[in-house]
Amino acid sequence: MDFTDVSLTALRVLRAVAEQGTFTAAAASLGYTQSAVSRQIASIERSAGAELLERRRDGVRLTPAGRVVMRRATVVLDEIDAAARELSGLPGPGGTVRLGWLPSAGTTMVPNALAALRRSDPHVHVISREGTTPALARALRAGSIDLALLASAPPFRAPDDESPALALETLTERALCLAVPTAHPLARGDFVDVADLHGQQWIAGSATGADRLLGVWPGLDERPEIVHTARDWLAKLHLVAAGCGLTTVPPALAAAAPPGVRVLPVRGGPQEQRRLLLARLPHPPAEPVVRLAAALRAAALDTTPDP
Repeated sequence: MDFTDVSLTALRVLRAVAEQGTFTAAAASLGYTQSAVSRQIASIERSAGAELLERRRDGVRLTPAGRVVMRRATVVLDEIDAAARELSGLPGPGGTVRLGWLPSAGTTMVPNALAALRRSDPHVHVISREGTTPALARALRAGSIDLALLASAPPFRAPDDESPALALETLTERALCLAVPTAHPLARGDFVDVADLHGQQWIAGSATGADRLLGVWPGLDERPEIVHTARDWLAKLHLVAAGCGLTTVPPALAAAAPPGVRVLPVRGGPQEQRRLLLARLPHPPAEPVVRLAAALRAAALDTTPDP
């Protein structure tokens, strides 16, 4: 085992693969070819004398040896990044927190939390990015972010099965809602009956597989008619406002709904609960992380409507 020849590039590639979950996605995020990523991983595995990634049908994940290397590599990469920040005049690592968030959390909650944090703790510098729950869980494991806002649906399993388990805190738990055009017959009341969702047209997510049904009410006993797909929540809501269909939304998005949209609860079936989780690795957090977590908790309370 000899790490003397391991390059920073190889460490960054390992972190990207661990974070993205596939060689292909890691190559795209780094601007490399897939073969270049494979060569870097092969090089660092030769130096480690062990397999660092478990190859599976649904992608890759760190092996126990890979987690050891990644934990140490994160320290090295963070120190290099901290040096670059100091040289460019940005706040040092003691005041920097890296946050990952779901698109729905970015509409109101994250901006409100960051605005409040600038007032209360202006020395805390936050770097943030958007992602899906699986991608953000991998980023936490890879050491690319310090905190993440994740989503969870029944039966409320952990976001991954890695060890050690992530430290999770429920910020909100609310029932899923429905965004309806104001001119639609379903918008006339104060709620929508689940039986009236049959035969409706839907605006869904643009991902492939089961995720493509994001935006369709769960558990419909018919094949939904998806007439539009969009990744962006605001695009979905504007399509609703234009009368193009219905879409599901977390309650927090009600405040971001444009004119022409009503966000209503759905009754007559099982409540489709959704949790917003604050996640981090299970070690004592640094003080800037504690301050940002407190701001996110306060913002979550502010965006939770009264019952």
